[in-house]
Amino acid sequence: MIPPEEPLDLDLDGDRLREECGVFGIFGHPHAAAITALGLHALQHRGQEAAGIVTFDGSRFQSERRLGLVGDHFSNAATIERLPGSAAVGHVRYSTTGETILRNVQPLFAELDGGGLAVAHNGNLTNGLTLRRELIRQGAICQSTSDTEAILHLVARSRRPLIMERFIEALRQIEGAYALVALTNKKLIGARDPLGIRPLVLGELDNCPILCSETCALDIIGAKFVRDVENGEIVVISREGVQSLRPFPPKAMRPCIFEYIYFARPDSIVHGRPVYAARKATGAELAREAPAAADVVVPVPDSGVPAALGYAQTCGLPFELGIIRNHYVGRTFIQPTQAIRELGVRLKHNANRAAVAGKRIVLIDDSIVRGTTSVKIVQMMREAGAAEVHMRISSPPIAYPDYYGIDTPERDKLLAARMSLEEMRSFIGVDSLAFLSIDGIYRAMGYEKRDDANPQFTDHCFTGDYPTRLTDRIGESAKQLSLLAEAG
Repeated sequence: MIPPEEPLDLDLDGDRLREECGVFGIFGHPHAAAITALGLHALQHRGQEAAGIVTFDGSRFQSERRLGLVGDHFSNAATIERLPGSAAVGHVRYSTTGETILRNVQPLFAELDGGGLAVAHNGNLTNGLTLRRELIRQGAICQSTSDTEAILHLVARSRRPLIMERFIEALRQIEGAYALVALTNKKLIGARDPLGIRPLVLGELDNCPILCSETCALDIIGAKFVRDVENGEIVVISREGVQSLRPFPPKAMRPCIFEYIYFARPDSIVHGRPVYAARKATGAELAREAPAAADVVVPVPDSGVPAALGYAQTCGLPFELGIIRNHYVGRTFIQPTQAIRELGVRLKHNANRAAVAGKRIVLIDDSIVRGTTSVKIVQMMREAGAAEVHMRISSPPIAYPDYYGIDTPERDKLLAARMSLEEMRSFIGVDSLAFLSIDGIYRAMGYEKRDDANPQFTDHCFTGDYPTRLTDRIGESAKQLSLLAEAG
């Protein structure tokens, strides 16, 4: 049960892994803005706080950036008409660095020597704060609190003669995870970090090249998938065609494993793997590792559904929609009292009593972060009459924070970092609790096990194995030690 000294935090909006961001770009199409808006609709799951589009019409850039959903602003014909041009970049955002304010909404744009540059960024720079402080010390004037702005400043300060040389020089100074789409007056540019942590794909519509975060954005506009942009690759699109640059020393790719577990849409294909099939496979592995004596398998919607299907099929148990999700609720409103907050939980999820009453259920979810959502959902199942509740999680315990574009709490707020398995089981209030093992998730991805010497994925949230330097964290730790020494 919940320890009395740890009152349950009912901010359920803060108890899920937050999507990073989504990027989209198209070159040479007469309806570039409208197509970009459609592409952003398909990527809406990657960020719901803000959206923006920048276009170029041959003589000037236009920008429309708004807080809220794509459909709130870019379904309006008048908005699209204010974005003429045959080249465009777009962005949907969830803030991992910087506040949710209009000046942080991307694509960010600046007039540079040689023309304008718009940048849309998915990911997070692990030296972004360090770069920002140094840039400001050198006289830079920052208009946002986003780490993406550092990239614009680095390009602007380069003394190289050509824009691509300046762009590459900027990328060589940044660390962390990035999938970038940038627009100049002559080029559409895509770039992935040397490890390929964040995804980026190349497509084509009416012979016009497209860059976007996921294949589902190509599907919605009827575009053809061409290939994945490789790790460490820069794709340069102009009237001369598509050019590939490889400015970094080659490294083995380590894409973020959470794209398969949680972030990518189930109908996307990431690095040749259908996401839906990968999630079903995690459920099947979980069933083999942690079966339960139960009557039905119930997913926590929506991300737990494919894994629950895989679990049910492997165990030979019925699959039931024991929880119904309300898809028409955004962020839960600020509720004035504890009693009203309790009721507000049911705005998003409600028990399907007919499917769970009197039954032993296996509740399948993709992850546990703080654990508060799990507590409320289990309580809901109990109140609906479930005889037993066995929880199974289709990923390993999240014991370490992320610094590459996923908004996770600090380590002392992560349930798996604070508690043993038995303590977590008691806290959540289930009859049994089990997580998929680290090797189990690699088996679901088609490998025998995790290669500890050369991991196939970026999986630091489970292992603490961060694949890049964490310059900002190191600097912050050094500053704190210095302050402690002065105080001592």
